Amino acid sequence: MKILVAVKRVIDPYVKIRVKSDNLGVETLNVKMAMNPFDEIAVEAALCLREQGHASEITLVSIGPQSAQETLRHGLALGVDKAILVQTDEHIESLNAAKILHKISIDEKPSLILMGKQAIDGDNNQTPQMLAGLLNWPQATNASKISYAEQLLEVTREIDGGLETLKLQLPAVVSTDLRLNTPRYASLPNIMKAKSKPLQSIALESLGLTLKSHLEIVKISPPAS
Repeated sequence: MKILVAVKRVIDPYVKIRVKSDNLGVETLNVKMAMNPFDEIAVEAALCLREQGHASEITLVSIGPQSAQETLRHGLALGVDKAILVQTDEHIESLNAAKILHKISIDEKPSLILMGKQAIDGDNNQTPQMLAGLLNWPQATNASKISYAEQLLEVTREIDGGLETLKLQLPAVVSTDLRLNTPRYASLPNIMKAKSKPLQSIALESLGLTLKSHLEIVKISPPAS
């Protein structure tokens, strides 16, 4: 099967966040960026499924500015086969991200879409569910264990008061939680190989989507000391 993994470029979780002077965002200029930690777990899950012989190709996709190519190159260095960047400098809300990923999914035709349950910058936990709704695919969220057998994907997820096990027919959308795995480090040979792996950059405007803003940021302020 083909696996599509959606990742997001966020501020490194170990960097101290600084609010902009206009109180409408956080400072990203000259700030260390990294792949969203939940998405790293999704990448690792895809690599494990391929090592088990269940996946033939893994494609990474991200939505963001040209600098997001660094995040995709990191994924390629981990062992992903190819990457797609939907390039835009605009802030993308959860629903619009789901619409973009829906379009990419139609073109790429994956059997499984993996992504982190949420991004650590917005903490929305919305895009996986919205994408599954747009595709009309079965979904499993907050996955803490994933296995594949007899054409069924078995996902264990953490819920209030215990664990829930779901069996999904493919194609499906799965969002990953922290306890699923421990992401690997990129080896030096794979970092060198990543430079020659295909990375396609697509302008958001070329997808022909009608996207509108549903949210307005009124004010962002740091928490009290």
